[in-house]
Amino acid sequence: MNNKNCITYNELWSYVIDNLNISPSSIHGPGHWKSVERYGLFLSDNTGANQIVVRLFAIFHDCKRINDGQDKDHGLRGANFAKQLRNKLYTLNDQLFELLYEACADHTDQIFIEDATIATCWDADRLDLKRIGIQPDVSYLNTDIAKSIVINNSFEILKIHFKNNPIVGDNCADKNRNPKRKCINV
Repeated sequence: MNNKNCITYNELWSYVIDNLNISPSSIHGPGHWKSVERYGLFLSDNTGANQIVVRLFAIFHDCKRINDGQDKDHGLRGANFAKQLRNKLYTLNDQLFELLYEACADHTDQIFIEDATIATCWDADRLDLKRIGIQPDVSYLNTDIAKSIVINNSFEILKIHFKNNPIVGDNCADKNRNPKRKCINV
């Protein structure tokens, strides 16, 4: 990997899943991460969030949970795991890594943030509360698009979007990826 931001997502997903402390079928496991990734990519089209950080947040934010209940430091453990794997399984420039680290570490302890990328990550995670029968509370959301989805109960738009715009391939590009474009390692 000789590019500043190079991620082989399939390899990274596999490694992280192989190093889970909880069951892969957990409510905070890979199924949830994939939903967060999809929601985050949809939101980022409206917020301008960095899609590389959004995708990495989806993988790391809950990957070091030790249970599905109260697990106070899981976000910080996920952030530290991302730090441990940086420059081994993926590369990311310092500015983007700082966003990823903060997004993971603070995603359960902080509600509001000005940064569009971190806000998008947190809203993507919060939109997925519906998976466990909890209606997301608009007062805990940062972005206008996420608030609109909740206020208008338009979650169906997300399903339609992902049916028409599947996440494809790996990304080794310095700029945000186009989810429709297959990327190659550089």
